Amino acid sequence: MRKKKTTNLLTEVELEFMNELWALGQGSVRDVLDRLPPERNLAYTSGATILRILDEKGFVESRKDGKTLIYKPLLEKDRYQSRSLQNLSRTLFDDTPARLVARLVDDVGLSEADLEEIRALVERRLQNDSG
Repeated sequence: MRKKKTTNLLTEVELEFMNELWALGQGSVRDVLDRLPPERNLAYTSGATILRILDEKGFVESRKDGKTLIYKPLLEKDRYQSRSLQNLSRTLFDDTPARLVARLVDDVGLSEADLEEIRALVERRLQNDSG
């Protein structure tokens, strides 16, 4: 089967499956389905289709282990997070990361502890860049 060009972003269900694969390191369709909440109640064939699509898109690779396909992420979670944030910044915040951060810190759902943690991260980054 010919691999398609890797697309930039995952759909919601693809991301759900990738999160489970990232947690597992690698796994079969059954391994991933077993980690999903019971209320998801996805059929085995649906899970197999989602993982096949991820393989075709170049997000995972598969190998045979007997009769079972084992899937392994080709993209690290932190790289995908960076790619997603860059896309979000570009498409929703006019390619201005400060606007993205401003929206985040203006969120009333953030606690004082969350804001202090964000401040510490920014200060650490500034110290590392200047030193």
